[in-house]
Amino acid sequence: MTANPLPIEASVPLREFTPSNKRRILCVFPKYSYSFGTFNHAFPLLGVKAFMPPQGILLICSLLPKNWEVKFVDENIVPMTAKELAWADVVFTSGMHIQKRRIHDIIERSHAAGKAVALGGPSVSSAPEYYPTADFLHCGEVGDSTLRLFKHLDKTVERPPTQLTFQTVERMPMTDFPSPAYNLIKITDYLLGSIQYSSGCPFTCEFCDIPGLYGRNPRLKSSAQIIHELDQLADGGCNSVYFVDDNFIGNPRATAELLPSIIEWQRKRDYTVRLSCEATLNMSGYPETLKMMREAFFTNVFFGIETPEPEALKAMRKTQNLRSPILEALQKFNAVGIEAASGIIMGLDTDTDLTPQAFKDFADVSNIPIMTVNILYALPKTALYDRLKKVGRVLENVDDRDSNIEFLIPYDEVVRRWKDVIGYVFGAENLYARYDFNADFTYPNRMKPKYPLRQLTWFNIKRAINTLARIIWFCGIRSNYRKVFWKMFRKEIKRPQGVGIENIFQIALVAHHLIVYAQECIEGKLQASNYSARDTDATPTSPVATTEIVRPTRAPSREPAMAT
Repeated sequence: MTANPLPIEASVPLREFTPSNKRRILCVFPKYSYSFGTFNHAFPLLGVKAFMPPQGILLICSLLPKNWEVKFVDENIVPMTAKELAWADVVFTSGMHIQKRRIHDIIERSHAAGKAVALGGPSVSSAPEYYPTADFLHCGEVGDSTLRLFKHLDKTVERPPTQLTFQTVERMPMTDFPSPAYNLIKITDYLLGSIQYSSGCPFTCEFCDIPGLYGRNPRLKSSAQIIHELDQLADGGCNSVYFVDDNFIGNPRATAELLPSIIEWQRKRDYTVRLSCEATLNMSGYPETLKMMREAFFTNVFFGIETPEPEALKAMRKTQNLRSPILEALQKFNAVGIEAASGIIMGLDTDTDLTPQAFKDFADVSNIPIMTVNILYALPKTALYDRLKKVGRVLENVDDRDSNIEFLIPYDEVVRRWKDVIGYVFGAENLYARYDFNADFTYPNRMKPKYPLRQLTWFNIKRAINTLARIIWFCGIRSNYRKVFWKMFRKEIKRPQGVGIENIFQIALVAHHLIVYAQECIEGKLQASNYSARDTDATPTSPVATTEIVRPTRAPSREPAMAT
């Protein structure tokens, strides 16, 4: 079908739209392709089924007209059924590039049942050409295009003869957002809860598509909205929430204004919910914000470090990482109880034969446990894509490889280096050594509950016993790295006031996933980039590490709106 952009028309505000006809909307979130960031191997240990609730499509569920019926299916938990398709008038779906194959599968199954499909989210907003068979494309965030889509469906739910595109021109203010439809999910099915506070990022990193999709001036929800969503998640049994903002410190003043409300909320809840987010390293330059981050019980922050090599940072326009020495910034985060995670990119034009060793050394000295190591991929709507496209270095039809870039060195060498770094960084002894550093020098700096015994409810006790039993079985008995696990266990169990048990849970759950994931990468079962279109045969059927990762030991030392 050929995309047909629809004209802009004057309209009532989205939340005031009253349709003439009743509709049944089936909202389906596609399953993630198996990857580093989905933490599949941790699920059986914790007894959960999926990673995070999908913010964008749950927001759409809340925004649908009140007289329209809605059902929600997260295919990471349970597949869409023929009965649900038969019930629906229209199918809504949304997703990221990593879910592209699954999105196409949802479209195909829906069409086989005679149902029209409306597709939104970051993938279609960035590259609508990826989805020629969808009936309706919602490109951009929630706003005037959402209303026009709803009005069209009020008139007819028939599949159009040609593809229709609804492009957002005027975004809905985030202060008008309702809470995502958490009532449609079981929150305890997920490893983490999720909240979106802002959208957009002021920085212009060459490889990133966020400014092109969501703008450089971060838009914000109110503090009251955030506290309401935190209450919903916590009341539903969630004990860890991830802020999915593109950059939590994108607007430093707004972040500083939000944190006191979260601090007050945490004091009332006695620090029962851990918080985490994504941010840029320039956060280290705001000492008062860091102090409040600690008091708000932010325990983990993902930083886009990308590379420790200054020339590479300059080349990718990531100059904010040069404002303060990286290791000095990390020390400031650790001092307020924040365990850092980092993104790492390989395959840059500035890479040399020494780059892999530089990454290994950086892992050792930074003591960052979680490092997402990917080879470079040129996303549409980025400066990197435009630059490489002009010189013929963006490849088409790359289903047999994990990057669409013609690297300056052979592709196989880039992948070999990637496997070498992955194997070292997530070798059991190396990984547990970095966790040991954080257990000694980061975790003790975190806020502590005033009344810890109040957390000893029967639900929490049962959950803790079951989790510990699974950890011991999978990590301490069945794994090939059990000696390293028991060394950690014996040290942590001696810490006073139950702190050690909490550390054991945090370390073992995540480390197990990372160790097994690394082995699958080395065996070629997984992609070297989260944006890869290459299909793999990896299926997380067992959380047991079955093959030893032999590597040298350490040297001494969105989803916003419909576009989520």
